[in-house]
Amino acid sequence: MINKSYISILITNYNKEKFLDKSLKSVCNQNFKNYEIIIFDDCSTDKSIKIIKKYKKVKLIINKAKNKKKSGPLNQINGIIECFKKSKGNIICLLDADDYFKKYKLMKIDQFFRKNKELNCVYDFPSNNTSQFIFKKKNNKKSIWPTIFPTSCISIRKKFLKIFLKNVNKNQFPNLEIDARLAIFSKFYMNEYNILNKKLTHYNYDENGITAKIKKYSNIWWIRRSEAFSYLRVIMNKKKRLFIYSFDFYFTNFLAFLIKKIL
Repeated sequence: MINKSYISILITNYNKEKFLDKSLKSVCNQNFKNYEIIIFDDCSTDKSIKIIKKYKKVKLIINKAKNKKKSGPLNQINGIIECFKKSKGNIICLLDADDYFKKYKLMKIDQFFRKNKELNCVYDFPSNNTSQFIFKKKNNKKSIWPTIFPTSCISIRKKFLKIFLKNVNKNQFPNLEIDARLAIFSKFYMNEYNILNKKLTHYNYDENGITAKIKKYSNIWWIRRSEAFSYLRVIMNKKKRLFIYSFDFYFTNFLAFLIKKIL
C-alpha cells in the first residue's frame, strides 16, 4: 500500500476575521486527514487571533514586529517563510485567509503527487471564475508569461518550495506577489508548469486585498509588470539562460520609470 502524503497548509493572515473561520473549517472538514495547519498572523487588529485559537490543531505564529515596514506582498512572503520553517509536511498547500478549499482538495492533491512522482508543483482551478480572474483555454503564444493562479490554488513539494524560498529575493520587488513569483520560478527555473484541471479552491475576490488594488494598465500595474521582468531576469541569470530584451520589456520599464518619477 502506498503511503499517503503529509500535507502542511500554510496560511498568512491580516485582519481577515470575516473569512477566517470558514477558511479554517474548509481545511478541518477535509476527507483527507493527514495534514497540519500553520498560520502566520501579521499584527492583526481585529478578532483574528481569537478565531484562530478556537482551532486546537492550528500552529499559530504571531508577528512580533509592530512596525510593518514592508509592502503587502513582501509581508505575505515573509509570513510564508516563517510558516515553512515550522512545517513538517512533504507537500505544501498555500491558502489565503479569505479563501477556502473544497472538501476533497487535499485528497486530490495527495493523489496527484503520488501518481506524478517527477513533478514538484501544481495549480488547481478556482471554483468561481469571475471577471477579475478569467482563464484562457488557449495560451497566448506571443506572451512569455504563464497564467498567474491565485496563491490558494498552489500546491508544492517541500523540496521545491525550499529552493524557491532560497531564491525569492524577499527584500526586492515589493509589488510582486508570491503567486506571480512562483509561476515565473516554476516555468523558467524549474522548467515545469503543471495544471490540475479540477476546481478545488474557492477564490474570494476581496476589495481590500492586494490583488484588488491592481487594475490593469494602472500605475501600480505597470510598476508590478516592470518588477516581474526584473525578477525574470534574475531567475534567467541564475540558470545561465539568455534573457531576451524585447520591446515589451523596454516599453514597460520606460513607463514604470516615468510613473515613479511622477509619484
